[in-house]
Amino acid sequence: MTFNFLILFFTALLAGCLAYFIPRWDERYFKLVLVFAGSYLFAITVLHILPELFVESSDPTKMGFYILLGFLLQQILALLSTGVEHGHIHHPDHQHHGMQVGVWTIMIGLFLHAFLEGTLLTEDGSLAGHLHEHDEHAGHSHHHHGSNNLLFGILLHKGPEAFALVAVLMVSIKKRWVFALLVVFAFASPMGMVLSNYMYESNILGREGLNVFYGMVAGGFLHISTTIFFESSPDHRFYFNKVLISILAFGLAVLLEMLL
Repeated sequence: MTFNFLILFFTALLAGCLAYFIPRWDERYFKLVLVFAGSYLFAITVLHILPELFVESSDPTKMGFYILLGFLLQQILALLSTGVEHGHIHHPDHQHHGMQVGVWTIMIGLFLHAFLEGTLLTEDGSLAGHLHEHDEHAGHSHHHHGSNNLLFGILLHKGPEAFALVAVLMVSIKKRWVFALLVVFAFASPMGMVLSNYMYESNILGREGLNVFYGMVAGGFLHISTTIFFESSPDHRFYFNKVLISILAFGLAVLLEMLL
C-alpha cells in the first residue's frame, strides 16, 4: 500500500508540475495523450474491472445499478469540475451548462472523483482479493491477472488530469496557490485508498459497501473514457492518428492484462 500511495501521489504531483513549469505547450499532443489514456482506461474497465465485479457479485443486477449510478454521478462531478478529468482546459470563472463555475467548484468535483477511484486499490477488499476468495469458496483455482494493470491505468489517467488541472488554475489564481491545490489534489486518490482500506479492516465497511464504491468507480471510468474518445472527434470526422493511438492503447491493455 505504501508503494501505491507514493506512486499515486507523485504521478499527480509531477504531471501537474510539468504544466506549472512549461507555460507553453502544443494542445494537439496533449489531446493525443488524452486519447491514449482514455482508450487504455476504457480497455481495463471492460477487460478487468467489470468482469471481476460481475463474477464476484451475488446480484449482478444490483451491480449493474451501481455502475449506472457511478456513470450518472460522474456526469454531476463533470459539471462541477468543467470536465478537467476529461482533459478539458477552460477558464474556471465562466458559465458552464448554466452554472457559475469557480476554482473551488472545480476542486470539489475533481477531488471527489479522484478520491473514489482510489478506493479501487483497497488491499484486503481489492478486486483481486474478491475474486481469489470467490474461487477458493467455489473449490477451484484462478490465477489472477491485472492488479498492476489496473494501477497503471489509473496512473495514465491521473497524469493528464493533474496537468489539465494546473493549466486551468494557472490562468485564475496566484502560482503559490496553484501548487498548494495541486498537492491537495495529489493526496485525493491515496486518501481514498487508505480510508477505504481502514474502513474495511475495521469492519466499518463490508464487502457489499466496497462493491458499491467499485461499481460506481467503474461507471465513472466508462463515462470519462467514452467522453474522451468521442470528444476527440467533435465533428465526427475520421482521424487516423487518433484511431491508431486507441488501437495501440487497447493492444497494450490486453497484453499487460495477460502478463501482469
